[in-house]
Amino acid sequence: MGEQRVTERERRVAIVTGGSRGIGRASAQRLAADGFAVVINYAGNHAEAESAVAAITEAGGQAVAFRADVADEVAVPALFDLAEQTFGGVDVLVHAAGVMTLAPLADIDLDALDRMHRTNIRGTFVVGQQAARRLRGGGAIINFSSSVLSLALPGYSAYAATKGAVEAMTLVLARELRGRDITVNAVAPGPTATDMFLDGKDEETVARMAAQAPLERLGTPQDIAEVVSFLAGPARWVNGQVLRANGGIV
Repeated sequence: MGEQRVTERERRVAIVTGGSRGIGRASAQRLAADGFAVVINYAGNHAEAESAVAAITEAGGQAVAFRADVADEVAVPALFDLAEQTFGGVDVLVHAAGVMTLAPLADIDLDALDRMHRTNIRGTFVVGQQAARRLRGGGAIINFSSSVLSLALPGYSAYAATKGAVEAMTLVLARELRGRDITVNAVAPGPTATDMFLDGKDEETVARMAAQAPLERLGTPQDIAEVVSFLAGPARWVNGQVLRANGGIV
């Protein structure tokens, strides 16, 4: 019994928003393989979230799923409550939830712009507030930006603007948490083979974007999960940074 109490006390816990699919899911599974208990946050697809939980538990890990709009100031504290009640606390936040609509600035639908603002910017504020208040010492906050900021691709103005805000928040929060032993960084993936990236793109466009990197391929969710694992674990001297995981495009 004493040995079990030590195990419970030393277990590290991660919340992964957007954890039911794509980069979020790969990150959740990688952290579970690293020994984290994982809370998978999802916006609406219960079946995908339960599938992610099942994949982790079948591999010997611990995971639960919780539905919450990341921009909801009531639902997000409840997400953190669940993590604390189920696993005893929160050590790492991986904030991978996001939405993307592509259109030239002159044509962007303002409702789509508002939706991106709500999820990508307000959501980062709301989730970040809880993480800043509730993460244990030795923890890490990992936000998600995008390498599209430096690529400046046509059609990405609205999405890139939201990710520019994420980078600004990340760098400031790292300094606001002085003395807390909590790192705050952002990962900025390049073109990565996720449903969100591939949606609406023809084969020629995908092939052209894949060829941009010196490695001549798209990234995979697992490639990005490797970076998340690094920032969540051994990278204690990396703080206030944006890591551009893009195969060398920029």
